[in-house]
Amino acid sequence: MIPRYTRPAMGDLWSTAHRYRRWLDVEVYATQAQARLGRIPAEVAERVTRASAALVIDDAFVREVDEIEAVVRHDVIAFVTVVARRLDAALAEGGTPGRNHGADGGGVGRYIHFGLTSYDVVDTALSSLMVEAADMIGAGLDKLTAVLAGLARKHRDTLMVARTHGVHAEPTTFGLKMALWYADGLRNSARLRVAREEIAVGRLAGAVGTYASVEPAVETYVCDKLGLRPAPVSTQVLQRDRHAAYLGALAILASCLDRYAVEIRSLQRTEIREVEEPFAEGQKGSSAMPHKRNPVGCEQISGLARVVRANAGAALENIGLWHERDISNSSVERIIIPDSTGLVDYLLDRFTGIMEGLTVFPERMRRNLDLTGGLVYSQRVLLALVDAGLGREEAYEIVQRQAMAAWREMDEGPTFRDRLAADPTVKAALTSAALDACFDPGWYLRNAGVVFERLGLA
Repeated sequence: MIPRYTRPAMGDLWSTAHRYRRWLDVEVYATQAQARLGRIPAEVAERVTRASAALVIDDAFVREVDEIEAVVRHDVIAFVTVVARRLDAALAEGGTPGRNHGADGGGVGRYIHFGLTSYDVVDTALSSLMVEAADMIGAGLDKLTAVLAGLARKHRDTLMVARTHGVHAEPTTFGLKMALWYADGLRNSARLRVAREEIAVGRLAGAVGTYASVEPAVETYVCDKLGLRPAPVSTQVLQRDRHAAYLGALAILASCLDRYAVEIRSLQRTEIREVEEPFAEGQKGSSAMPHKRNPVGCEQISGLARVVRANAGAALENIGLWHERDISNSSVERIIIPDSTGLVDYLLDRFTGIMEGLTVFPERMRRNLDLTGGLVYSQRVLLALVDAGLGREEAYEIVQRQAMAAWREMDEGPTFRDRLAADPTVKAALTSAALDACFDPGWYLRNAGVVFERLGLA
């Protein structure tokens, strides 16, 4: 079976209802902190905490916020209004908060958002959600790197031809290719951890970051409750280089997945056919051509990675806000942050499934390695001739001349090895056994083990 995306948690994380729940967490923790400072009655904070725990944030709640926002044109004001109404109604009735049961004033609801500005709530909640998203993505990346480590070990000695510029170069192994991707995964994990650390800050510093209407202790308390650190300094918002770094880390990760997908797509071409992504029983590749087995999963990964990269560009544009703030970043972030985290989470899950079900064709790899009749061993011959006493330029000219002749007549003429054996200068410099030794792929891979040792894959 082709693996399907089976982790809807990221989508739930960015739902409107969950976002409002996190906003409420910030509001409640701020109320608790204000009570600890004596700014509001302790009893009020206790009642707000108790009532908010029972407050249901569902579709009806979201619709009510939407109705108010349509009039006031401010989402946080609409949210605070609905929360205050429902908390007052619940406490007045002694029951569960419901819809619009109480008046706006006179109750504990008036202490919600006390001393705060909108982005005290929005930015702090956003950082908390981005940290959660990074942890989900990190778990998915760990799973992929484990799969790649297994493939690297399994195919450590699976010979194949390496290609540079798309042209046969020298022998390598499929295991080394997987080790390279595994090493990429380690760097992406480290990069993601740095981005997570950078975004794991909150700010409740008032309208322009001066703490004029809210004490720094409130910020410290709320951030601690949410597993964040207080930003050392902010304006009305956290500075958007933090968010750009986060989106940049996701874009690099997505671009690595794109690179792997492109490699698989290339190696799956009919003429090469060294690997193949999973193709399920009953799957169809074309409406017109029944024989088609297309790398649609890898193509999807390449396509969606472009979206993540574009989103990173938008995040960079968000850095340049006016003065202590403007809201040009807000509308952009409502799209690019949920979309990028969701896409990378999906891409990791999708590509992990592809690698778990990847079909590898070692015999085809060996056949392609031998396709040129030994041309891939030209460097070894060159070095052997230099070791035998020829000048490098003379040796290079001989090897290249025979290689080009073999290339032109690859399908019907003498092989590269046979041409070299017949060359008078080569014959005088190298014995037949020495020439044969130049065509041993093991010579090219004699030091490959150090890669596996360095990566802990030995």
